[in-house]
Amino acid sequence: MTVICTLDNLPKDIKHPVVTIGNFDGVHWAHQAIFTRVIERARDIDGTSMVITFEPHPIKVMSPEKAKPLITLMEQKKELVSKQGIDILLLIQFTLEFAAIPARYFVKDILVDKIGIKEIVVGHDYAFGHNREGNIDLLTEMGQEFGFKVHQVGPVYVGKSLVSSTSIRNLIMEGNVSEARGLLGRNYQIRGKVIRGRNRGGPLLGYPTANLKVVDELIPKEGVYVVTVELNGKIYQGLTNIGYNPTFKDKALSVETHIFDLSADIVGEKIKINFLSRLRDQIPFASARELSEQISRDIQEARELFSSEKNRP
Repeated sequence: MTVICTLDNLPKDIKHPVVTIGNFDGVHWAHQAIFTRVIERARDIDGTSMVITFEPHPIKVMSPEKAKPLITLMEQKKELVSKQGIDILLLIQFTLEFAAIPARYFVKDILVDKIGIKEIVVGHDYAFGHNREGNIDLLTEMGQEFGFKVHQVGPVYVGKSLVSSTSIRNLIMEGNVSEARGLLGRNYQIRGKVIRGRNRGGPLLGYPTANLKVVDELIPKEGVYVVTVELNGKIYQGLTNIGYNPTFKDKALSVETHIFDLSADIVGEKIKINFLSRLRDQIPFASARELSEQISRDIQEARELFSSEKNRP
């Protein structure tokens, strides 16, 4: 996948572009359905599949006080879009000046004149342009005027649940990472660099932990989670504790992961934590010994879960 960071860097000879536009926070099942249609249409007309998205998220510019934590920051979004098989990802810098562009100008000046689109695919609730005045009707009208086709992808449900960034975000904030996985199409992931902690895990509790300096905005609800950890191309099993360590009366939120069967010092390494399920709330213990005994039980429960997943037909 080619990533283009400004409109000025667009090649002038993109072959029959088939485009979709949006924020695509989460790159979830509904977004993937749109990308699949884009790729299919590009293949049918021997064209180029293109995703256009914005950085930063428009609401952070227009109404920062209303901004919600993002499910996927740009680094991960690029990775996820690339995995879908898209040819070109165009990142448009979102500014107040850009936000003021009327929808008709956006279509004519950017989509038609700069990109030369042949087809566009949008979701069921898509709106764009100044004051979100652009919609499927405007696209259809302008498509007839300028010779591009418009396709609309309907809502996507998993069971009775509508797949949306809002519903996924709420589930993660509630700690319901297993249900969020069903709507995302993958485990929710956070990433960051391992930093030096308070050195309690190994010496005091018998279970060393990797303390994460998180780069992501959306952190699951406080509690203990069964996770996998990606480190230097390998995947490990583990447990992650999110919270304030009430046993030790800490006041700063921490994300600490005990990685099974790993004894190496990984301070300074970048890791990715994938959340499989939530085991329990974070609770205070009367002593470090009681906490250590609970961690032992948590590890046993996590290993049983991993074993049952492995043996599932």
